[in-house]
Amino acid sequence: MKTITIASAREGAGKTSIIVGLATSLGKAYGYMKPFGDRLIYRRKRNWDYDANLMVNILGIDEDPETISLGFNHSKLKYVYDEARMKDTVVSMAANIGKGKDLLFVEGGRDLTYGASVHLDSLSVHQYVGGKLIIVYSGDNDQVLDDITHLHSYTNLKGADFAGIIINNVHDVDDFENTHTKVITDMGIPILGIIPFREQLTYFSINFLSEKLFAKVIAGEKGLNNIVKNIFVGAMSTGESLRNPLFNKENKLLITSGDRSDMILAALDSDTVGIVLTNNLLPPSNIIARATEKNVPLLLVSTDTFQVSKQIDRMEALLTPDNEERIKFIAQLVTKYVRVESIIG
Repeated sequence: MKTITIASAREGAGKTSIIVGLATSLGKAYGYMKPFGDRLIYRRKRNWDYDANLMVNILGIDEDPETISLGFNHSKLKYVYDEARMKDTVVSMAANIGKGKDLLFVEGGRDLTYGASVHLDSLSVHQYVGGKLIIVYSGDNDQVLDDITHLHSYTNLKGADFAGIIINNVHDVDDFENTHTKVITDMGIPILGIIPFREQLTYFSINFLSEKLFAKVIAGEKGLNNIVKNIFVGAMSTGESLRNPLFNKENKLLITSGDRSDMILAALDSDTVGIVLTNNLLPPSNIIARATEKNVPLLLVSTDTFQVSKQIDRMEALLTPDNEERIKFIAQLVTKYVRVESIIG
């Protein structure tokens, strides 16, 4: 069994998507583990890591998501494990999950330092399980170069089988290659791939949004798979909104108070895929019926328009197991822009 640890310099770099892309591009028997969970979800009265649950569903892994992560809380892990016991537990977990598999993917925490105080940072985990180490970078070009330079100058990779780096979500690949590639390779750091930014990977479904907001769906359930491409905050008058070019963009999500009947009706007559009703206010029954007829979900939340807008703006469009089109697209990107064979072997 081969083992590959996928780490990232910063949160949200795209580790999980790259693992999905690598695994689905070759179709072998893969195992997956994420020792320190950092995206806690509550399912069936149990705590799971979002990424672990995702990988179990996408790759058809015969593991309970609970057994793929040791825990989520620093204080609890620190109470249960010292360094030696932590190492033994991770090694045993890797052996059990990887048994009979062609390759075991080990995903690190949200960044390189996360979990260091409980001996579960990405580099420690890699030392426990062995195999190859790949670090994923993402962000603007200067930030990426800063992070890579810091890795080269201050991070001790002695003894690690460091395969190289993958740079994700690059807006201008040609410019990055011409400006930064030589600087990076001169540091002795192999570049395994430079994946371009694709806007469609930032889109999310109404169903995903409803779960993230803990919203109550009061109409349009058949449209929960609608994809959001643009967001409009209906805080101004309806007349001003209609004159705003953003209101007429395709696949629009409207965020507005539930008592703004005029705004909601105007949205239902335009290219709207979903409406978030704020302040826990229900619109009249005729509007609910019309939304149901048009398969436009109405999501009811208790918070105000400003707070919901901020929450959605900060929200990361995570991969979901039911989005087969997006999974396929990620696999195509990884196959095209990453040296898959040199990674998998």
